[in-house]
Amino acid sequence: MSQGKHSTVRTEFSTTVNTVLKAQKIARAFSELRCTFGDRSIVPDVSVFAWQRIPRDQNGEIANTFAIAPDWTIEILSPDQSQTKVTKNILHCLNHGTQMGWLIDPDEQTVFVYLPKQQPEAFDLFDQPLPVPAFATGLSLSVGSVFGWLLE
Repeated sequence: MSQGKHSTVRTEFSTTVNTVLKAQKIARAFSELRCTFGDRSIVPDVSVFAWQRIPRDQNGEIANTFAIAPDWTIEILSPDQSQTKVTKNILHCLNHGTQMGWLIDPDEQTVFVYLPKQQPEAFDLFDQPLPVPAFATGLSLSVGSVFGWLLE
């Protein structure tokens, strides 16, 4: 069960992504969506899929089953959660085609950014812009904007 900070960041992140990218049919954010790939299932806090990769059923509606890795996976650390477990989930995604992973730590006010086959980077300066996947270049987020959601 999510706690206040976790839930706030998850909700605001999804809303921000969908406001900027969904309206233009670039990408869509999903909260706590089960994704099954690479012989296991994961449920990231937020999964972002590029528009053309969103699984659809025969009616053109969003499918119930997502059997692919998200394009961007976001995990938000809760106080009682294992950082190792969520990091393993991010790495699993990256090993199966995910372009970028974020691990957001509200207590430390730090965002760890993971890219395939690269060393993770830590972002913890208020004005520091955060990298986003290539498809999301219209989205502008900073460390301060992400953690500013906790002050609203």
